[in-house]
Amino acid sequence: MDAPAGLRILGTGCHHPAQRVASTVFDTRLGLAPGSSEAATGVAMRGVAGDDDTASWMAARAAEAALQAAGIDGSALDAIVSTCAVMEQPIPCQAALVQRALGLGSSGIPAFDINATCLGFLVALDLIAASIAAGRYRRVLVVASEVPSRGLRADDPVTAPLFGDGAAAVVLGTAAPDENSALLAWRMETFADGADACRIRGGGTRIAPGDPRHDDRDAYRFEMDGPATFRMAGRRLPRLLARLLGAAGLALDDIDCVVPHQASGGGLDRIVQALRLPEARTVRILAEHGNQVAASLPHALHHAIDGGRLQRGQICLLLGTGAGLSVGGAVLRY
Repeated sequence: MDAPAGLRILGTGCHHPAQRVASTVFDTRLGLAPGSSEAATGVAMRGVAGDDDTASWMAARAAEAALQAAGIDGSALDAIVSTCAVMEQPIPCQAALVQRALGLGSSGIPAFDINATCLGFLVALDLIAASIAAGRYRRVLVVASEVPSRGLRADDPVTAPLFGDGAAAVVLGTAAPDENSALLAWRMETFADGADACRIRGGGTRIAPGDPRHDDRDAYRFEMDGPATFRMAGRRLPRLLARLLGAAGLALDDIDCVVPHQASGGGLDRIVQALRLPEARTVRILAEHGNQVAASLPHALHHAIDGGRLQRGQICLLLGTGAGLSVGGAVLRY
């Protein structure tokens, strides 16, 4: 991004499943000493979607909260964008299901998906900012809704206690001439040598359901090589952050609020230490909600705004990693 793009966050919202599950439940299930799961993941509690709760239904609840905060009706939207990592179903796109769940099924509002796993919201920020700058859109709803609890191996002590279900939504719009809200810089880098570190092998055309050559139920479960992911991310993030801040013309001391992807407790600690991020200005919601995949970043951003940690005119750094392996970040003036 060569020049700041006038972009304003008009409203944010989230949805928390009513059911809450403590990490001690995983200790019992996995035969571990009490406190082991929380110590390993940094997660004490997470939300788990009810049996009848769909990702699109949760996304619609988060979207309604964001629209209310923005003070606009859903019918005034120019587009609906879903950034979930794992869709409710392959076809149609998740955004179409969200449109229907919002009661806008006959509205004709364009609805489409962006899938960059945990970095989906960051990619949406860049693409929507460009579309708004081009005059194509004025108000866009971006949602992320994840139900990872249904795609994990229950016997995996690494992933089973790490993730949480939930949804988050952000309404993006044009910044008025007297408003200084802007996307100051954006950067993403992908290193596909690490593509196998985080993956779900089945569900597409490579390993199709019912294929007798791949009678492997675990192919449809999430797999992660945590140590490899952290090593690769640790090597790439410092350079990305330097380039991102350079593009924004800012130093780390100029950042008022840091919103990282809530990957894991250890991952957050290492990122804060390696990048010398200001701990007091870094948002952490992992312990109460778990890793919510693509919903993690917009949920943490909502938490910062709703809790008053990010005020109008302040500078926010969003930073994260995603399967691919990708690293990405954005600097915006809220």
